[in-house]
Amino acid sequence: MRRARTWTGYLFVAPFLVVFVAMLVVPLAYAAYLSLFKDQLIGGTVFGGLDNYARALTDSRLLDGVWRMARFFLTQVPIMLGLALFFALALDSGVLRLVRLFRLGIYIPYAVPSVVAALMWGYIYGPSFGPLAQLADKLGISSPNLLSGDFALGSLANVVTWEFTGYNMIILYAALRAIPPELYEAAAVDGAGPWRTAWSVKIPAIRSALLLTVIFSLIGSFQLFNEPQLLQRLAPNVIDSSYTPNLYAYSLAFTSQEVNYAAAVSFLIGLVIVIASYTVLLATNRRSKP
Repeated sequence: MRRARTWTGYLFVAPFLVVFVAMLVVPLAYAAYLSLFKDQLIGGTVFGGLDNYARALTDSRLLDGVWRMARFFLTQVPIMLGLALFFALALDSGVLRLVRLFRLGIYIPYAVPSVVAALMWGYIYGPSFGPLAQLADKLGISSPNLLSGDFALGSLANVVTWEFTGYNMIILYAALRAIPPELYEAAAVDGAGPWRTAWSVKIPAIRSALLLTVIFSLIGSFQLFNEPQLLQRLAPNVIDSSYTPNLYAYSLAFTSQEVNYAAAVSFLIGLVIVIASYTVLLATNRRSKP
């Protein structure tokens, strides 16, 4: 009976394990294998060991892209999560009317595919054909170039904030709804008002959900691809093929045909994400300890 139960459990898990191994483990293993080889003009593809990784660590284009995404994370994520937290607290306060409509309106941008969102905002940012350019022309002023070198990163951050604020709001709102009512009753007995309750009770109680959104946002920042890849056509001199690490790996593999080096770059990007995520977790755990 015990053996039958054991095999029954394995049979239920088997479909997931087959898909997991076929779609994740095998491609990762093959990419790791490819990253150990390099192409030469004489001799073709030869074993290079860690040469591709050494090259990537000194690649200025890759390092610039990583640094750019680090600045993107440090500026865009606090704004996005601040808005998500504000909207979640507003929904949970019970003061707003038409809560379902308000919640749906903020969440809808997340349901829009990132490609469609990038195309839509690309039209808005258009320096010669967009609505902002048309309005500036009617007012007789120069059209703002929101995809110039000074504003491109901020414009990209605006697109991502518009897309993912609703997603993070839903996570935080669900965490707020799970707070025990006894905490609110204790705060009311102590004379805490709505703002004091939000600051001293609600926000500390959803710290784990906030940490989850930070980790998701960190991963998403370094994996940014669709938005810069589509906006690149409007500003090719600003958003080049190495504007983000993911875009750089894609251009290496499918434009320059440097598949082996692209595999090494992809693994280093994953390593950066793991280190950054662990750093955030470690810093949060140290602050939470007395």
